[in-house]
Amino acid sequence: MTIYTIGFTKKTAEQFFTKLQTNKVKKLFDIRLNNKSQLAGFAKGHDLEYFLKVICGIGYVYLQDLAPTDEILDAYQGKKMTWDEYEVKFKQLLKDRKLNLKKSDFEDACLLCSEPTAEKCHRRLAAEHLAELFGDAKIVHL
Repeated sequence: MTIYTIGFTKKTAEQFFTKLQTNKVKKLFDIRLNNKSQLAGFAKGHDLEYFLKVICGIGYVYLQDLAPTDEILDAYQGKKMTWDEYEVKFKQLLKDRKLNLKKSDFEDACLLCSEPTAEKCHRRLAAEHLAELFGDAKIVHL
């Protein structure tokens, strides 16, 4: 099993949708805390769902359970918390939520967030959490 992740910033719509198609993604899990931001451009909630379906035939699921809380995100973005502290808090948050996720739901799926790279993005941490939960998953950051 492969769990893909992607961020939409610093990508054109063509680059974004081509990466998803090339990797044969069937479902995109939007794990942003806020998927309605005007800054999201083509990746704004309902617009993204429409584009994924029409352009790529990809399903869309908004899965806020894999997003950070406002409190954790605001502290990190406001520089009141380091990335290492954020990582610890977010990983604990995922454990505390006791999510009932099925491996079959994540076959050929991709986790979406806004960050251009996965290095300091919660999508990497969420993907690692899923890989640990499901056992034999490989993670690929697009």
